[in-house]
Amino acid sequence: MRPSVRVIGESRQPVLVIDDFSGDLREAVEIAAALAPFGQSRDTYYPGLRRHITPADGEAFAYAEGVIEEIGPFLGDIFGFEWFDWIEASFSMVIAPPDELIPGQRIPHFDSTDSGYLAILHYLSDTEGTAFYRQRATGVEVVTPQNADAVTAAGRAAAVASPGYFQGSDAHYEQIGLVEGVADRLVLYRGSLLHSGIIPPGAALSPDPRKGRLTANLFGRGR
Repeated sequence: MRPSVRVIGESRQPVLVIDDFSGDLREAVEIAAALAPFGQSRDTYYPGLRRHITPADGEAFAYAEGVIEEIGPFLGDIFGFEWFDWIEASFSMVIAPPDELIPGQRIPHFDSTDSGYLAILHYLSDTEGTAFYRQRATGVEVVTPQNADAVTAAGRAAAVASPGYFQGSDAHYEQIGLVEGVADRLVLYRGSLLHSGIIPPGAALSPDPRKGRLTANLFGRGR
């Protein structure tokens, strides 16, 4: 593995990037493919398919446990946590056409206002990656319980004016960082950071795990 830390925005938020994470990308893809076809995401704001991983899933559950074990040593030095309580894990694929997105899928989002809530993204295919943002109306990069209402209100106006998948910067959001979606790269960041997957026009949005935009998404809380 080749770890590095990037610092995002004026808030100086750390983002851990680990290249060559698994060392066996094909095996991880085949584990995901064995669970196909995936179902529609239960998360209204995710524009695609998700297959949640449970203890009954054998190899997939062992894969997810292995991810959690590997990131453990990085939590203290980078995020100040002693350990990580696993909340959920899934294999995910973006498939929604740009003209079918609901408003909340058209703009950068946040996963939680809890500063301890961490998102792990393991790219299992080459993609354009994930970008991080500052909301211009509020100046917010990191969403908290105190500013969440203002961020959400400003986001509603931005969603109406931003058809399709969000790209770069516009009048409502400024891109402040980018992690390229290199296959077998793992990214770890606070879920309270405003962020969005980069889905360029004309992207191939296949539901086949061996062909589409396949990622593993894990969420948990540092303590």
